[in-house]
Amino acid sequence: MVLGIDFGTSNSAAALVGADGQLCVIPLDGASAAMPTALFFCNETHTTLFGTQAMQAYLGGTEGRLMRSIKSLLGSRLMDEYTVVNGQSIRFFDIVVLFFKELKARCEAHVGHPIERAMLGRPVHFVDDDAERDALAQATLGRAAREAGFAQIDFQLEPIAAAFDFEQRVARETTALVVDIGGGTSDFTVIRLGPDLRQKSDRSSDILATTGVHLGGTDFDRLLDLGYVMPLLGYRHIGPGERPIPNSVFFDLSTWHLIHHAYSRKSMHFARELWTSYADLALHARLMQVLEEHHGHRILAGVEAAKIACSISQDNAAVDLHFLHTPNTALPAAPVVITPHGMGEALAGSLTQVVQCALQCVQASGLAAVDVVYLTGGSSALQPLVDALKAALPGAAMVQGDRFGGVAAGLAWAGSVADKG
Repeated sequence: MVLGIDFGTSNSAAALVGADGQLCVIPLDGASAAMPTALFFCNETHTTLFGTQAMQAYLGGTEGRLMRSIKSLLGSRLMDEYTVVNGQSIRFFDIVVLFFKELKARCEAHVGHPIERAMLGRPVHFVDDDAERDALAQATLGRAAREAGFAQIDFQLEPIAAAFDFEQRVARETTALVVDIGGGTSDFTVIRLGPDLRQKSDRSSDILATTGVHLGGTDFDRLLDLGYVMPLLGYRHIGPGERPIPNSVFFDLSTWHLIHHAYSRKSMHFARELWTSYADLALHARLMQVLEEHHGHRILAGVEAAKIACSISQDNAAVDLHFLHTPNTALPAAPVVITPHGMGEALAGSLTQVVQCALQCVQASGLAAVDVVYLTGGSSALQPLVDALKAALPGAAMVQGDRFGGVAAGLAWAGSVADKG
């Protein structure tokens, strides 16, 4: 059997098609098919937790190191650099291998036998405008999967995989723009789908165009964190002599895979010395509390939760910052609240880039229009994005797919067809 693996920036999923031809979505995280792409290295027990358990341990105050959004390091020099966890030095690459080993073990425990073949999803571009780094990212991902124990690896573009999942429910031939908004990338394909096309092993003539941009849910989290929370720590604060506070510490604290940089000895020394740049020392006191108590991931998780709540409810959502306090100051009495209008404004520039990339895909396909816009990926339900796509493609029906499991399911279908071929 071929295991379809959607190794995501924020969440991962896996599925396979059994000998009976039925799709089996693997419950990776308890009963949930989606598992947060997160590892927590516990200082006390020297154990490693994964997925929801990793997030819960960190947010519960357990001493240790949280690693999230490790996919974002693929194609970068950081992948071969070392970091310290549980008192030991380990490569970031080996952390990716650890996650793949755990995912493989959970899948094998569910199906009851070893799995040696994998169909891995990949974005249209791991890295924008750099073919060499893009190729390196795919090679690194494949190498990690092999070191985790998979003997045979194949790849499929994530938006094409999502299209194959959607095709299982298509009753007649149709043209679709697949919009896959993940944690780190937004990917698109225009593809011809239909019940008579499902068993074709070569779909190259049906894939009319693909495009992608390195923007996704974690970028939206960063923009909202910078817009709503980081000003409470001094972001965009104007100090003595009308000089703004340097931005680097706030950018690190707002980027999932860079937060640990802000806690390094060098960064901490730099932050402590920033007090002379503040006109309001209460802001600096908050910044130092966040750094000294390692609250970066906790803040960003609160922003992410508020983003999701605001988008789903189309109502205001407060960011949970109850853990922030200092001896010198308290937070403002009014809570930090993300509003639908404010979220749209904060994300407007990025969402414009995403929609433009979608329209470029339709244009590159040679079609005047598509029948369906099929939405998948963890951030595809973001209401400002959905509204922008409706405005840009008014003649197409909007169909919301399985946000977290659709790509893995499509990879499983692609693997089953390839296996028959």
